[in-house]
Amino acid sequence: MEMKQKELERPASGAQPAPLVPPVDIVEDGDGILVIADLPGVAKEAISIGVEDDTLTIEGVVSLGEPAQMQPVYAEIGVARFRRSFVLGRDLDTSRIEAQMKNGVLRLRVPKLERAKPRRIEVRAD
Repeated sequence: MEMKQKELERPASGAQPAPLVPPVDIVEDGDGILVIADLPGVAKEAISIGVEDDTLTIEGVVSLGEPAQMQPVYAEIGVARFRRSFVLGRDLDTSRIEAQMKNGVLRLRVPKLERAKPRRIEVRAD
């Protein structure tokens, strides 16, 4: 099975900073792949997951938050955007992707198409 990370697009000078790139683990088994992304501090409502053609994209916003009564003296990141994109192999069923978010870890299950799953042929004795 094939899955490639797409290159991040870099902004022109003076544009917003490039999105953060969260760490991701990808595990394959006979039924499909599992994509595990570390997104600490991200609410599930702030995540957008989409598939267009053969590209899976995970993006969203991380708001670090500050107490209302405090003003930052110096801040490099107030609200940060993150984005990861992957090109999926043709043997994956993108219409059945399942997503779960728990304790800052996003888990995406991308099943294989039935025709792409390994199958065992039984040998009969006549």
